[in-house]
Amino acid sequence: MPVADKRIDVYILKAERFAQPVLNHLRELVHIACPGVQETMKWSFPHFEYNGSILCSMAAFKKHCAFGFWKASLMKDPHKLFELQERTAMGHLGRIESISDLPPNRILISYIKEAARLNKEGVKLPSGAKPAATVAEASEYMIKVLKKNKKAWNNFEAFSPGQKKEYIEWITGAKTEPTRNKRLSDMLEWVEEGKIRNWKYLKK
Repeated sequence: MPVADKRIDVYILKAERFAQPVLNHLRELVHIACPGVQETMKWSFPHFEYNGSILCSMAAFKKHCAFGFWKASLMKDPHKLFELQERTAMGHLGRIESISDLPPNRILISYIKEAARLNKEGVKLPSGAKPAATVAEASEYMIKVLKKNKKAWNNFEAFSPGQKKEYIEWITGAKTEPTRNKRLSDMLEWVEEGKIRNWKYLKK
């Protein structure tokens, strides 16, 4: 029997009703495809690890769910799942509102097995490459922080898409929760002052 992380049980129970069957289904498929997988919580949402490295992750939002592979850039994509729609904004399976939005089980299981193979063989992301993390996952908790400060939120809304993306990628790139929380704190301070992410490097 797979060992369940009770924190993920709680996460699913607290998710919107539409999301609960989706998350339970994804969780089940991950365990079917990779029996040795380990569950954990990172950056406040469920992750699955195998052979000492992150395999994939899932998240629930107000109106959709997201699912992503950590090493998607190294994976084979025979069914072109990573090419459809704008995947950078919605994980690697697009906007998931119900189980019917997911690929057939056999296809999704094959992709999870491919991701597990990379971990088992110790394949690492190239130096400087960013692990797969969705903008949706980053923006959800960023927005929650920013909206608590009206001035910061208004300033962030006024930023260009590129300036917003710089902050999102910076927050997403944090490898530990303490690092992410420190960056969120810095972000809030800087955005409240109207500063872009790389404000230190602007010519005076």
